[in-house]
Amino acid sequence: MCLIVVAWRQHPKFPLLIAANRDEYHARPTRPSQFWPDHPQLLAGQDLSQGGTWMGVTRAGRFAAITNFRDPELTQAPANQAQQPRPSRGALPLSFLLSAMTPDLFLAELATQRQDYAGYNLLVSDGHTLACGGNAGPAAQRLAPGVYGLSNARLDTPWPKVQRAKAAMAQLLKSGQVSHESLANTVSNHTPAKAGELAALGLEGEFDSALSAQFIQAGAYGTRATTTLMLGADEGIFWRETSFDAAGEVCGEAEFET
Repeated sequence: MCLIVVAWRQHPKFPLLIAANRDEYHARPTRPSQFWPDHPQLLAGQDLSQGGTWMGVTRAGRFAAITNFRDPELTQAPANQAQQPRPSRGALPLSFLLSAMTPDLFLAELATQRQDYAGYNLLVSDGHTLACGGNAGPAAQRLAPGVYGLSNARLDTPWPKVQRAKAAMAQLLKSGQVSHESLANTVSNHTPAKAGELAALGLEGEFDSALSAQFIQAGAYGTRATTTLMLGADEGIFWRETSFDAAGEVCGEAEFET
């Protein structure tokens, strides 16, 4: 499970504002955000298990982020692939970030391969266009200026934590007090959704309840990091990643400005 809230062309200085939680098993090896030695233009964390990333940005202003899609049919490999491991979804944002392709062209080419992967949603931007694609809904959707929320269903699916994040982002934009701290607060709520809200979405049980919070603490699984990004055409890149342990305590922070 993951959560991303996006403000696209809603701020006078920063066309792209992001607040995102990465939810993962705490035992999965991860390298915190840094500029990659082999790709010095790329700022991202790295999944050391498969080599990809869940979210990143480049010095040129390219951005990409991915979430898993919660659909049992998309977690099963096609019959003819049953004996072979599926490619890592973390390769998809990495591929876009290291390319020079427009979002539209990248997602159009990816559409021919999208059933090769387990379920995913992918956000990509080159600084001029922001688009969303995946293999559970539209292959590509160019996004108009606005506030969007993405978790483990289609873009803007009204899960309680998505709705809460979008409302918080809208309020933040009205206040004009945009900072790493205020962005992080839009995705930091520890309160699970109400049972009735979950039932309306076909979700039930203790684990679903734990996953319904913005900030997840579910033993071996939970929110590993909160990343905030302020990306401006002329204002540069402002990135902060705060890492958390299984107890929900801060265990690291990486901040970059370019």
